Amino acid sequence: MQTEPTDRDLWAAVAAGEEGAFGVLFDRHSRAVYNHAFRLCGSWSVAEDITQTTFLIAWRKRGTVDLTYGTALPWLLVVAGNCARTEGRSARRVRALLGRVQPEHHPDPADDVAGRLDDERAMGRVLDAVRRLPRAEREAVALCLWSGIGYPEAAAALGVTEVAVRSRVSRARARLSKLLDPTRTEELR
Repeated sequence: MQTEPTDRDLWAAVAAGEEGAFGVLFDRHSRAVYNHAFRLCGSWSVAEDITQTTFLIAWRKRGTVDLTYGTALPWLLVVAGNCARTEGRSARRVRALLGRVQPEHHPDPADDVAGRLDDERAMGRVLDAVRRLPRAEREAVALCLWSGIGYPEAAAALGVTEVAVRSRVSRARARLSKLLDPTRTEELR
């Protein structure tokens, strides 16, 4: 009948660099270390991190730690407690920093898309209305209202007088006002 090795025997093997012995110690005590860490921090994911850190520290200090009571568990629980306190301090510092830093404003892309769709619909209505204008008025609208060209320059470009351009723009505005009036949508259909 073979007896299980004690923690002291396993720790001596771990100190000599035997990874298998460390695996046995981990299997034997990891649940207790995790439960202790969870009770200290209240978060399962943080408790997992604390457990991993605890056993990493145990591996790194394997040659310098002496098991006073013949079991590794008390020492592992103290290390886990220290790790939990360190984690708590770190989390508090991060929260304090985040409280001082102004968050970047990231506009909701859905709002942008919705705005573009609305603009596209509105522009479609305007284009439909402009297409219904006589050609001379469409040209005056395109040059003076859309492109921002002055009446004298538009008159020169169209080969007409400035008065004619002003008259075309005025008539176009009146027609567009009627065509784009939301109470008179039947004219756009």
